Amino acid sequence: MPRTLLVVVLAALFLVPSAAVASTSGVVVSQVYGGGGNSGATFRNDFVELFNAGASSADLSGWSVQYATSAGTSWQTTPLSGSIGPGQYFLVQLASGGAVGAALPAPDATGTSNLAAGSGKIALVGSATALTCGATAGSCSATPGVEDLVGYGDATDFEGTGTATAPSSTLSATRGDAGCADTGDNANDFATATPDPRNSASTAHVCSGTSSPSASGPAHVDVDVGSVLSVSLDRPSLSFGTAAAGTTPAALPENVTVSSNNATGYSLTVARTVFSPHDLPLAVGATAPAGATLAPPLAGGALAPIPVSPAAALAIGTKDTASAGTGDAWPTRIGFSAPIPLVASGRYSATVTYTVIAR
Repeated sequence: MPRTLLVVVLAALFLVPSAAVASTSGVVVSQVYGGGGNSGATFRNDFVELFNAGASSADLSGWSVQYATSAGTSWQTTPLSGSIGPGQYFLVQLASGGAVGAALPAPDATGTSNLAAGSGKIALVGSATALTCGATAGSCSATPGVEDLVGYGDATDFEGTGTATAPSSTLSATRGDAGCADTGDNANDFATATPDPRNSASTAHVCSGTSSPSASGPAHVDVDVGSVLSVSLDRPSLSFGTAAAGTTPAALPENVTVSSNNATGYSLTVARTVFSPHDLPLAVGATAPAGATLAPPLAGGALAPIPVSPAAALAIGTKDTASAGTGDAWPTRIGFSAPIPLVASGRYSATVTYTVIAR
């Protein structure tokens, strides 16, 4: 293929001293019980029940069920794995407050969160990262990745106009229509009921409208994806401040990100202009990202002199495949290969140019 060049320049500066979110997956929290093991409890453990109200299976790998106290913003996470089919339930067994109550059916996931029986917050999250929201109504529903939120009792955050009615040691907060009711309003969608924990082996419940008759027609779609070749720097300028002749200032970091969809890869090089009014021994070091190869002069963390244009540029490294989806980050360092020579006081500047070449 033709060789394609794209360059980004970096100005290097040196001074010498002078003088309520609807579930997108269809999976929702369908039941919350926090009285496990308490005096008079129906069941020995707290639990959260999930339900897939959608028409297709949902992969829960990497997801979590999270719990925070009624006014809290520190969330405890319980990781999930596996999948949940349409109309199926998924039982998450949590902590116990004692030995009172019956054992739960076989859980599909277990955790150690100890739910408050009457007030709290439960979130279904599409990652394992603990939330930090929940101080005010709507704060968690506006957080990316929150699939469903249930605030019950006196919770400070909830979906819709209000919280679900407070459950107890003998009552759970249960979503209506066996889990299908989802208007985005906890106060409307939930009611207290006798706890009835259901797991993935329980009888599936298909929500009305899920399997509505439909018709389809094919449409041909195509798109031409163009070549991508770009390079960006995280710092458009670098300054070494003020330094004395005979010293070697510490190298400064400069991350260079290369994006390329060229299947045969790319090369990354660097060159510079001469310092004015007197040249200085500017150098570069680098580390190769995964799958890339560092050029020999930079092996072992060495700083190599940066050539002055029009001399041939210094090769930093190569890669034989396209870049990662978010680009390849090349951590480079701009420094000096020798101590600053005895030159006149003043400001010395040069321009460093990184070039990416499609292979």
